[in-house]
This record gives sequence, structure tokens and C-alpha cells, in this order.
Amino acid sequence: MTTTEKKPRRLVIVESPTKARTIVGYLGEGYDVEASVGHIRDLPTPSELPADMKKGPYGKFAVDVDNGFDPYYRIDPGKKKKVAELKRLLKDADELYLATDEDREGEAIAWHLLEVLKPKVPVKRMVFHEITPEAINRALENTREIDDALVDAQETRRILDRLYGYEISPVLWRKIRAGLSAGRVQSVATRLVVERERERMAFVAADYWDLDIDLGLPDGTSPFAANLATLDGARVASGRDFDDAGKLKNASATVVDQARAEELAELLNGSKKDSLTVTAVESKPYSRKPATPFTTSTLQQEAGRKLRMSARQAMRTAQSLYEHGYITYMRTDSPALSGQAIAAARKQVTELYGPEFVPESPRVYKGKQKSAQEAHEAIRPAGDSFRTPAQVSKALSGDEFRLYDLIWKRTVASQMADAKGKTATIRVRADLGDGHEAGFTASGTVITFRGFLAAYEEGQDAGRYDSKSGESRLPQVEEGQALSVVKAEADGHTTAPPPRYTEASLVKALEELGIGRPSTYASIISVIQDRGYVTSRGNALVPSWLAFSVVRLLEEHFTGLVDYEFTADLETELDRIAAGEEDRKAWLARFYFGDKSHDREGLKEVVDDLGDIDAREVNTVRISEGVALRVGRYGPYLEVSGSAEGEEPKRVSVPDDLAPDELTADKAAELIESQGDGDRELGVDPETGHTIVAKTGRFGPYVTEVLPESEEKPKRGAKKAKPRTSSLFKSMDLATIDLDTALKLLSLPRVVGQDEEGTEITAQNGRYGPYLKKGTDSRSLTDEEQIFTITLDEALKIYSEPKQRGGRRATAPLKELGEDPESKKPIVVKDGRFGPYVTDGETNATLRKDDDVETITLERAATLLAEKRAKGPAKKKTTTRKAPAKKTTAAKTTAAAKKTTAKKSTTATKSTTATKSTTATKSTTATKSADTKPKTP
Repeated sequence: MTTTEKKPRRLVIVESPTKARTIVGYLGEGYDVEASVGHIRDLPTPSELPADMKKGPYGKFAVDVDNGFDPYYRIDPGKKKKVAELKRLLKDADELYLATDEDREGEAIAWHLLEVLKPKVPVKRMVFHEITPEAINRALENTREIDDALVDAQETRRILDRLYGYEISPVLWRKIRAGLSAGRVQSVATRLVVERERERMAFVAADYWDLDIDLGLPDGTSPFAANLATLDGARVASGRDFDDAGKLKNASATVVDQARAEELAELLNGSKKDSLTVTAVESKPYSRKPATPFTTSTLQQEAGRKLRMSARQAMRTAQSLYEHGYITYMRTDSPALSGQAIAAARKQVTELYGPEFVPESPRVYKGKQKSAQEAHEAIRPAGDSFRTPAQVSKALSGDEFRLYDLIWKRTVASQMADAKGKTATIRVRADLGDGHEAGFTASGTVITFRGFLAAYEEGQDAGRYDSKSGESRLPQVEEGQALSVVKAEADGHTTAPPPRYTEASLVKALEELGIGRPSTYASIISVIQDRGYVTSRGNALVPSWLAFSVVRLLEEHFTGLVDYEFTADLETELDRIAAGEEDRKAWLARFYFGDKSHDREGLKEVVDDLGDIDAREVNTVRISEGVALRVGRYGPYLEVSGSAEGEEPKRVSVPDDLAPDELTADKAAELIESQGDGDRELGVDPETGHTIVAKTGRFGPYVTEVLPESEEKPKRGAKKAKPRTSSLFKSMDLATIDLDTALKLLSLPRVVGQDEEGTEITAQNGRYGPYLKKGTDSRSLTDEEQIFTITLDEALKIYSEPKQRGGRRATAPLKELGEDPESKKPIVVKDGRFGPYVTDGETNATLRKDDDVETITLERAATLLAEKRAKGPAKKKTTTRKAPAKKTTAAKTTAAAKKTTAKKSTTATKSTTATKSTTATKSTTATKSADTKPKTP
């Protein structure tokens, strides 16, 4: 009788369902691959803490700052189902492979999984920077333990951000507006954008002139563009010679005005047309090297410049390419290429462009960062041999194809030969007569060997002083040779303010300052946009007036925390923790409580000693004499001082689309004049005899009636009569609204009719838009005009349909995508209360900010639905309050419990390496390097 030996089963856990589906095909039998769908636990908000912990040491931050900054972690309610599923799979497994990403974030996810799952089987940490069969096999053969230093670094960042946000944000709530947030990096990024806008607001333009001139040979052939360089030996001023106050920085430069430029043009087109002589010809060899392979930062910048992608869109597209096995890991500080990648690139260059395009020795790239803490290779096409864009064109489309094409070109070009050529400069003198002369220069580059330019050329951000001449082809001329003017025209210019940041240039600035890390830039930019601090105008980032208030408060009262150098130093110190060179608890203590030995003030001390903050002043920007912009609770407005003593200041609304640098003194005067004194009399209500006026208030434009003053003294306690008021519709204009429209608005709510049971149905406008109301049953309308036009039959039809969540009616699909691979049901795109979403009839998933209804694919929709299913149904808040029943595990976190349960047992773990991730049979396996073990309910 023969017995079949049981094959071992191995559970592999990754972060995303897409990554799981790709990897499972490479592992074969005996492997179960499951996704955790990101983090499974995190620091809860104070309101989510168990009741008995809310008044304890964890009550403020979910971190005990007085006991080694011990964090309290809670499994996300939406992930409990996922954790139960992972535990069930683990019961049948003989080994556990934690295959999350190889950066800090991925290391932390792996550690949290280990802490929660508490496996009793051997555990191995499996890392790879590309998802190909070869890379997966190499990862299986080279597993390691969890890197405690990386986990420490990530945990320190999480705690640091919690301390920063929870200490400073409440100050913003009290002094500016409820719901605002401050962040260690987001506040500094916002400050950069605001400072640039301040520079633009303070900028004074200056005018200067030169010539738009083409020169050529005496017979009129071989024309080329030239620049007016000197007049009578003095250099002619260009835009670079003026400061931002409109003053000339260099007194030796001469400013040409319009009259002088027109006089020169007339002379050179007329009597002095042939008075030009070549005074010098200079020629230099030209050589240009290719750009380095992509890092996270440079990929975001180039995708923004060339593909018009936001940083978030670029990262999400790159993540999809990585998870499907097309590119290497997309979060990296390093431009280095592996030996296999260099060989693959050089081979492809030889095949596609020829051997002359391959340099003699491979190009080796090294990062500028002293401590690159993310993946250790550049972003490149995956595999030991690269697939060309043509080879993936059938599998990829849209943004994914465009980004892969960009990555492939950049990688291949990085291993190609230099571009070669010659740069020539011609200097020309024009004799203007009476002892006067003008000097001209012309430069041009001729490429004789394209080298890497045959594959790729790096994009550039728009410059403030871009030159009009560059790579023009110049004729062969000699010193002393005569030239003629082909055409000359006076050309006027006005100096330009500093350009606003784009996402690409802001990423570049953050990296150059050493603020944040490339893997966080996309989320930082998204946060400052989502919070209303920054909006996009084309590619430019425009700060809101709200951002001005926030930045001013932080600059004046938290000066050190938004200092660029201080923030960059924090990153360096956090890198030291990741390298195991710094103790995280000691570092957090210095940051929060201060360090007297180095005269360093702690965050707690700064907040405790804030003193009085003048909220009105913080929210004020002076525009001109007697006119100030104020940031109110409901938005910005102009406040105009009264002309008479004791007169109430007048308020004038500010258009939402008016950028801060456009609100000049002249523009403010225009707004004040257009809105008059704030009251525009429309006429008299024929029914009441009351005057109807249109006004601007703190909530926007509205109409109201003027009630006559009562001659009788009101009785004590009697309520004063209130005038009818109604906000204007979004489609209405304060300057053009008439009496009839105002009376219709004041008549709201409008009675549409009654249903069969005699219940009245009304149409009205509310905080969330127009709606119908029948008793307590409300139904949304599609637009404000329906309030006046909807009929009883139409209203009854709306009430006959099933009520949708949020009061919306069922709508027809915007797009049909195909069958869901998991539920086997058709996926459609619909429009919901919170925007478009995808659904298979059972699960709904809202489209992300960069998803587009027109271009979303079936695969993207399936991924969104899979992620939503993995999170499970949203739990009601009441379920989290049942924590007191678990007093034995989570509640007893004070006194003695803090000294035992909370300990992370450094001594035991660090000394017994075998227990960490191989045997995993003891409780020390799931412990992380530190003195205290975070609590989890």
C-alpha cells in the first residue's frame, strides 16, 4: 500500500489584488496568493478608541508620548473580514511568505501582518522590484527577515505625522476654519506655492525694447536671426537685467525704449542696411549626454511635462504597469540599473539603432541622495530583456501605453552614445554713423551625430527668460565679411513675474530642498489640492486665499516647523533611523519634548507657549488703502472701510476664479464699483409693498425684502419680524437679476401639488441643491431651474421610483464596460451623488480623481471593485463602541498593563534572530524591534 506524500502549501501575501493575480501565474502549484489590500491596521482617531482608553495616555494621539511613544493600533473595521480570511488560509499553510513592496511602507505592512496573524509556521520575507518569472524565482531563493530598522523608520514617520497634525491642526480650526489640516510636508509644500504667489503679487513689470532682426549675405541669401547685444559698446538690457521691483539691476546695461528701437529699425532697413561686418566667428565642439534613468521624482516630472499627467495619475499608472509585470518598482530614489538591465538596453540599442549608437563602456548611474531608502534600482522596463512599445501595444493602451513608451525610451537612451555637433557664435558690428554703432550676436548648434537623441530627449519646464534664438542654422562666414539686414523691426517686451509652480516643478523643488521623499510627492500634492489650499489652472498650481491664512499663521507662530532647512533635516534624521543609526524613541522625544542640550524647542513647548493669536489679522491681506481681503468662514471677501466714522464696513464678494496675484488695487476698485454699495434696489413687491433688493453677503449673492420700521415700540420678549430672503441660483447674476425673478425666489418653497393621499409636495432649494419634499421624504432634482418648472405628474413619477441612497434617483449607465472577472456580472459606469462610479449591481466603487469616464477600462473598473470587496461593507460607528467587552486585551492599558502588554521585547527578539521570520513558532516572531509592543484590540 503506497502513501502519497502531502505537498507543502505556502501562503504568499501581497498588497493588491492585481499584483496577486500576476504573481500566482508564476508560482505554480502549492502556492496560495492573497492580497491584504494595503494596510490592515493603523492608529485610530481618538473617537475610535475603546471607551476606557479615551481618557488615558492614548486618548489624544493613540500614542502614549510619556512611555516611549508607544502606539495603539486598531484593525481597520473594513479589514476585519480580510484578516479573518488570511487567518483561515494560514491554518492550511506550511509556510508564510510576506511579499509586500520592498520600501518602508511595504516593510511596515509586512510587520503589521505578522503582528496580527501571529503565524505558527515559518515566515519568510520575500522582496522583488519587478514582477517577472525570473525575478519571482530569485526572490524565492533569497528570502530574508523583516528589516526592523525600515519598520522603525516608517512607524516613526507615522507617529511624527500624528503628533504634528493633531497638535497644530486644532489651532487652525480655532483661528481660521474648522476641518483644516496641517502636515509636516504638506504645510511646507503649501508654503512654497504661497511664497511664489506672493512674489507674483509684489512683482512690478518693466518695459524694454530690442530688435527682431534677420541678417544675411549681401545678396539676401542665407538669412539667420540675430540678437541686438550692444549699443555704442554698452550691453543692451534684457529681461534678466531687471529685478522683481522693475528696477535695473546692472547700471552698466542700457535700456532701449520704443523710440530708440524704432529709430534703429528705420536706420537698418534704410541707409545702414549694408553697414554690417562680421567681427568674430567662434566654433566649439558640442557634446550632450543622455538623461539618467527614471527615479520616482523624475518620472513624475517628465510625465507631467510630456504626457500632461498629474503626479497622482502618473504614480497610479506606473503602479498598474508594475503590478502587471511591465516595469520595475515605481518608488525609488536610485537611477542605477542592474547588470542585466544594462545588458538588455545595450543589446536593444544595437538591434534597433546600430552598433555606432552604443558607447564603448556601459553607463553607470549613481543617485545624488546620500541615503536612498526606497528600492535600489531605477524605474525601467521589467525583465532581463525589454519588450519594445510595439510589442506591448496590443496589451496596453491609453495612459499605460504612453507611460511605458516614455519609460522604455528613457531607459534605452540612457545607454546610448552622446549626441555630437558644433556650436557656432557669430558677432556682427553695424556702423550707424556719427560715431554710433550696434553689436549683434547669433548662435546656433548643428548636430552631426544624434546619438541618444534618436531615441529620447528630456523635456524642460518653461523658463522665465527663454531665449528666442537657439538651434538656428548659421551660414559659413568669415571675420571681416560684409553682411546685410534682411529685415528689422522694433520689438517690445515686458518682464514676466516668476512662473507659478506646476506639479512637475513643485516636485523638482521639493526634491532639491530635500523635503519629503519621492514616494510621497504624489500624495502631498493631492492632499494640498483636496484640502482646498491649491487649485490647478491649466498646469499651474494656484494657491487659495485660505492657503495664505494657513501659511501666515504657521510662519508667525510655528516658524521652525515650516522652515525648509528644518524640514529637510528631519528627513535626514529619519533616514538615519532607517539605517539603524538612530534610536526612534530618543529621536521622537527630542522632537516632541525638545532637546535643551542643543537648544532645540520641542513641538509640545511650541504649542503650549503660543500666546494670543489675532485671528482677524491672520486672515487679512491688505490690498490698498481702506481695502482688505478677509478669509471668512465661508470664503474670501473684500472689506471696504466706511467713509464716515462709525459706519459699518462694506463687504464685496471675490470671484472664485480670480487668482490672488490678479486681485490688484485696480481690480479691487473695479469689484467694489460693480457691486455698488452691496444693495441693488429691484422694485416693490405689489402684494406687500416692500422694497426688494439684491445684496452680497457672507454666503454669496441673495435677494431680500426691506421691512418698514415699526412706529410702535416692540413688546419685551417679542420676536422681531424677519425679512424673506433667498439665495440666487448658480445660473443667476447679481448685476442682472430683475424684480420678477427675485419675487419667484422669495416665493419658495413652491407648492407643486398633492399626491393621492392629499400630502403636499413642494419644490425648494437646499444646502445640497434643489429637491422635492413630501412629508419627510425628500428627492433630489437635477438642476435648480426644475424648482419652477417641474409638474405634479413629473414629481409623482419621481416618487414612484425606488429611493436611492442620498436621495438620488436611479440613472441610466454612462458606459457599459463588460463582464466582471469575479462576479461574472456586467460592469457599468454610473453617475452618483458623489460623482461617477462603477458597479456590477452588487458592489459600487467610486472613480478616483484621475479616472475618466470616457477612458476607463474594464480592467481598471474590475480592480476598483476588487479593492472595494476586499475592504468589506462599511461598519456603523456603533460597532466600534463594543470595545469595553474586551477589557482583558485592550482596555487594561494603564498602570501595570502598560509595562507588560505594551512592551515590544527588544531584548528577546534582537538576540534570537531565528525566531523572527523563519521558525515563527514563538510569540517573539511577530514582535518588532523596540521596547514596547503596540496594542491591538
